[in-house]
Amino acid sequence: MDRQTSHLWLKRCLYVFLALLIMFLHLLPLDTQPDRWPFPDMLIALTFTWVLRRPEYVPIFLVAAVMLMADLLLQRPPGLLAALVVLGSSYLRSAAPGMRDAGFMAEWTTAAVVIAGIFILNRVILAILSVQQAALGPVVIQVVLTIAVYPLVVLLSQNVLGVRRVSVSDPDTTGARA
Repeated sequence: MDRQTSHLWLKRCLYVFLALLIMFLHLLPLDTQPDRWPFPDMLIALTFTWVLRRPEYVPIFLVAAVMLMADLLLQRPPGLLAALVVLGSSYLRSAAPGMRDAGFMAEWTTAAVVIAGIFILNRVILAILSVQQAALGPVVIQVVLTIAVYPLVVLLSQNVLGVRRVSVSDPDTTGARA
């Protein structure tokens, strides 16, 4: 196996490890009192950051498997949020090549619109199916916090994990699917 392939699989394994770590920390009982503020959905922020920065690190089947596992572990309706995140990831994957020259604000705005759309569609579909849902206030706060934490996830992914935006001059991106 050559260096590029092993690096690609290393980053994919790192994504799975980070996703499992986020789920573990979400399930870990640190306090018996209910939280005053909902926690931002770090898994969606991480997934969208990596999809916009390096789409080859998070293939669709990996996003689907991780999000389905999160649905099952976090006791959400199985497959609904996973399907919505896969659709959002597919859209962002198709928009990623056009964002190479755009600034960070355009990337953040696009990710924010997709995150808001996912949460809105999730609530609408659950309402149509008459599934009991959380109150609207905490969900709106979670959406706002997820959008607000996105730059931090980008900063950590870029500076600590080395997930940088694809540029045309990168020698290791020749032949990679965009």
